[in-house]
Amino acid sequence: MEGRESSMRFGWNYLKGLLQGILAARKWLLAYILLILLPVSILLASFYTRSNRILEEEVTRTMQLTLKQAGLNLTYKLEHIRDSSNSVFMNQILYENLQRRSSITDQLKQIKELRNLAETAKENGDIFRTRFFVDPSRLYAGDRVNLYKLNDIKQYPWYAAVMEAGGGMVWTGVYQESYSDIGVKKIFSVARMLRNPQNYEEIVGVLVMDVSEELIGEILSELHFSDTYAPYLLDGAGNVIYSSVEADAGPASSAAMLPAELLDTIRHSEEGIQQSKDGRKAVNVVYTTIGPSGWKLVARVAQSEISHRATALNQFTSIATLAGITILFLVLSFVLLMFMTQSMQHRVQMILKMIRKEGIGWLEERRSMPDGDFRLLERSVDHLIHKVNNLMEESYQAKMQEREAQLRTLQAQINPHFLYNALDMINWSAISHDAEDTSQMIEALAHYFRLSLNKGRDNVSISDELELAKVFLEIQQNRFPSTFTFTIEAGPGLESYIIPKLTLQPLVENALLHGIRKTKDKQGTITIAARLDQDTVVLTVSDDGIGMSPEQGQRLLREPSSEKQDNGSSGSFGLYNVNERIRYFAGNRYGLSIDSEPGKGTVVMVRIKAVTSE
Repeated sequence: MEGRESSMRFGWNYLKGLLQGILAARKWLLAYILLILLPVSILLASFYTRSNRILEEEVTRTMQLTLKQAGLNLTYKLEHIRDSSNSVFMNQILYENLQRRSSITDQLKQIKELRNLAETAKENGDIFRTRFFVDPSRLYAGDRVNLYKLNDIKQYPWYAAVMEAGGGMVWTGVYQESYSDIGVKKIFSVARMLRNPQNYEEIVGVLVMDVSEELIGEILSELHFSDTYAPYLLDGAGNVIYSSVEADAGPASSAAMLPAELLDTIRHSEEGIQQSKDGRKAVNVVYTTIGPSGWKLVARVAQSEISHRATALNQFTSIATLAGITILFLVLSFVLLMFMTQSMQHRVQMILKMIRKEGIGWLEERRSMPDGDFRLLERSVDHLIHKVNNLMEESYQAKMQEREAQLRTLQAQINPHFLYNALDMINWSAISHDAEDTSQMIEALAHYFRLSLNKGRDNVSISDELELAKVFLEIQQNRFPSTFTFTIEAGPGLESYIIPKLTLQPLVENALLHGIRKTKDKQGTITIAARLDQDTVVLTVSDDGIGMSPEQGQRLLREPSSEKQDNGSSGSFGLYNVNERIRYFAGNRYGLSIDSEPGKGTVVMVRIKAVTSE
């Protein structure tokens, strides 16, 4: 439990110190944020947004170029197929063998020539098969390899377009064809009507060249722009004629894929990039035209996929930029730290220089300046200097007082010597004139002076202090004869203890002058007692004088009395003086206490720490 409290206290102190450090460096932190971090962050965000937008445009343009290249490849293939179709279409052998022949031998020759012609067309490797739809009355019509009955072509949806083209080429969409020799196969075809050269109004057949859908699939398989959308082909009417996704093919799919307005734009332009929506998703539509067929190769890519691809391309650039900015941060932080260190060093040197040159007065003038990073240090130095200055001033005053005390002691040692000689001379004079009473008083007074002065020492033994009180009271009995009596009671074991001199004399004087002498008959008794209570010396001075109120007694201990005395002198300082000296000598636990009531006398108790003489 104690260890946990210690850890919490350590953590709190650490956080407190960290917070103080942050507050002390708040200006530098604010400067770092405003001058470095914020501008660089804005610059980085702007750079990243702009580079990402450029990369998105570049990705889209690359997609368009790739789509255009695929369209060119497909156009190249279709142009070769067109050339093959033209070659067969313009071949005189074709029309000679489509003429009516009555003999079977001639018709068999026609079959052979037409098949040779079909095989010749297959020299173009993209052409899967060449079919001739001819008059069903011919012997060779209906072999369903290269020769078909003309009526069979009416089942195809593109038949009307072929008839309408009047000999022009018609490119069909991808459809399934069932061949008698190889079965079902997906193909697309180029078909054109054949007219009799000798009778142009007569239709002698239809030339159809079939191409495997794999030709388109191979080219479109190289296009992978999106994980969601597949490229597809639109015919001139905007119908989807091929898509690698089976469900996307067909006329109904085109309307579902693209809005009518966008579809119309694509139909009437060669190539381009258009924006569209697929639900809530933004989609880029890229398209190009396939030359001989008029088809449109279309690819859709979601904007999010372009952004993702641009972000992937931008990763290296971002890492390089981030590394560069990190290095820039470190350099700027180092430069800022260098300036901070130089500034701190300059401030410290300036403070030390000014303190040595002008002292703390310079710091006093700086108190009016606003707080700064170094105000805490300056205040600490200021406080330290003031404290040192106060200690020096106190030390100086103490030394001065000590010297004055030594001087007074030396002076006091001279004056008593002269005083003792004078009193001794007066005493001998009184003896020579038989003045016994005067001689006794002079001897008592001399004894009193010797005890009170105590050879200049501040502390006296308890026995000497009791003796001093006794001599003082005996002198006062000569002054006020037959007015008071006194007793002194000293407990055992007090001889080795010392107390401040003149502790009892002021108390005894107060008991006599302010207690007994103020009663009506000016009669009374003074009792002085001394005892040892564990480590405390207890002295009591009791009188049966007029007494005083408890409030007055406490006031005399707190402050000097300003009341005038009977002899016209100023107020009493005795109790206050003794109480203060005992507290200086032994501490605030010790001192005087007064127990008194008006008319019932006064008991002054002195409690002082028991201190033995060395």
